[in-house]
Amino acid sequence: MDSATDVLLVIDIQNDFCPGGALAVAGGNEIVTMANALMARFGRVVLTQDWHPAGHRSFASAHPGHAAFDRIQMPYGGQTLWPDHCVQGTAGAAFHPELDTRAASLIVRKGMDAAIDSYSAFFENDRRTATGLGGCLRELGVRRVFLCGLATDYCVKYSALDARRLGFEVVVLLEACRAIDLNGSLADALTDMRQAGVSLA
Repeated sequence: MDSATDVLLVIDIQNDFCPGGALAVAGGNEIVTMANALMARFGRVVLTQDWHPAGHRSFASAHPGHAAFDRIQMPYGGQTLWPDHCVQGTAGAAFHPELDTRAASLIVRKGMDAAIDSYSAFFENDRRTATGLGGCLRELGVRRVFLCGLATDYCVKYSALDARRLGFEVVVLLEACRAIDLNGSLADALTDMRQAGVSLA
């Protein structure tokens, strides 16, 4: 690792994505210790945080007649409907209490637009609206992006693909990730990342 040109992105290690949370990822709490150890090894660390307003359009509760995990069409494309999760200011949106956030120089909050979901740390799900993280990393001279966190097949995957699209070298640290694996989404995610030139470690 090069402290000048590498960055660690720690994706969405929040209470709602851990066991007992509103959108729990199996084993999500198991990666907290690994994430802490990784953060201690990097000179640059960025955390991401799902941060939805109440009534977000990606919530099944915003679509009468639909249930969580249904898939619908939104103006920006297909959208899986989720249980209400990571609502701004709630305990579920907070980082896992054992996650040591002190090493982070930046926290990127995503999914704040009530009308559009946001899996990636770099772009909203319309694939056009930027969070600004790509420009920030370029300003810092970052060339290689390492990722860990939740969930492998959604927010980690889309962050990794967008980092590649922006020209960064990308490494996903699979041992420090966990997946939702909805209808084979993990296998699809691994294939998509490999095909995009993401290194899976």
